Amino acid sequence: MADNRVALITGAGRGIGAQIALTLAAEHTDIAVVDYSEQAAAQETLDALAAAGVTARYYKCDVSDFSATKATVDQIVKDFGKIDILVNNAGITADKLIMRMEEADWDRVLSINLKGCFNMVKHVTPYMMRKRYGRIVSISSVVGMMGNAGQANYAASKAGIIGLTKTVAKEFGSRNITANAVAPGFIKTAMTDALTEEQKQAMYKLIPLGCLGETKDIANAVKFLVSDDARYITGVVLKVDGGMYI
Repeated sequence: MADNRVALITGAGRGIGAQIALTLAAEHTDIAVVDYSEQAAAQETLDALAAAGVTARYYKCDVSDFSATKATVDQIVKDFGKIDILVNNAGITADKLIMRMEEADWDRVLSINLKGCFNMVKHVTPYMMRKRYGRIVSISSVVGMMGNAGQANYAASKAGIIGLTKTVAKEFGSRNITANAVAPGFIKTAMTDALTEEQKQAMYKLIPLGCLGETKDIANAVKFLVSDDARYITGVVLKVDGGMYI
């Protein structure tokens, strides 16, 4: 385990987070799977990580809870000895038009999506600073750049991630810690699978490449940004959207 890098990935139990975990595992990276669900929900991912030959452990944590994130980060360092990579992927939606959006809808989305990133950065960076090495990638969204009706809370949280990322890049660059964001467009998930063919065709018209992205497209972008090939890249927002927002 000492020879491998260690990645803490939030929201890694399923979906994009799980794919990021599996993609980094293929690069001989040990994985701390952080998720709010029970471990049983992420067991398939944990089994796949074990089959990939890396060390993987599960940590149940609400990333919006400042104290809980600190306790989780401290435990991960105790278990793995270090954290080289932080991927802020955990996020939720609570879509409504502003006229219908409740305060609780706003607060919960901002708390998990944006404050959750701050909490993790706050608690992980002291360990990275001591090692004078770190790679931080946060998952934003193209709607954080272009806005989207019915997603004021989600768009604001994802725009906030971009501002946070640029600030982290400036504050920690001198310690060989890079911070970048990945902004997905429409990605093929269980949610998009449930759309009607008419709805899908309307989406395709917005995308120059004419198709939805896949979770592996996001994972490969993260893999690049945490690699040595990206050592001189920090503070950027890498759009992975098929050209949807140009």
